[in-house]
Amino acid sequence: MVKDEIVIYTDGAARGNPGPGGYGVVLMYKNHKKELSAGFRKTTNNRMELMAVIEGLKALNRYDIPVVIYSDSQYVVNAISKGWLENWIKTNFKGGKKNKDLWMQYHALAQKFKIRFEWVKGHADNPYNNRCDELATTAADGNNLAIDKGYEQEGLFEN
Repeated sequence: MVKDEIVIYTDGAARGNPGPGGYGVVLMYKNHKKELSAGFRKTTNNRMELMAVIEGLKALNRYDIPVVIYSDSQYVVNAISKGWLENWIKTNFKGGKKNKDLWMQYHALAQKFKIRFEWVKGHADNPYNNRCDELATTAADGNNLAIDKGYEQEGLFEN
């Protein structure tokens, strides 16, 4: 990394959709690297993709350094880069937009940072994306999976 920026790679996975799921995150800044992951008993792949981004941002304690988030989720990248999220918020997620709970968490966190999203091809030759995939799938296959309360609460289900 040449620039002074925090790099976050993220991935989410679900075994079935819905089904057990997990997320994986690799955070890098200069010579520092940290990995995060967690598994949930019932969730969706889109929720895990977005949760990975949220958890990556939550792990940061510096707000003055630009952040680049690499994701293989077109759902996440397009929602930000094409302005879908801003439109969803303006209409209070009218029309059944999914994952309002997570999008609102992301939106609140994002106000603290200067964030740029980059889409990467999944299951290709990017070692960091592949590591996130490994973290996410291992978490999804784990024992003692957490409850994705936003998914399992009545009225918040996503197909």
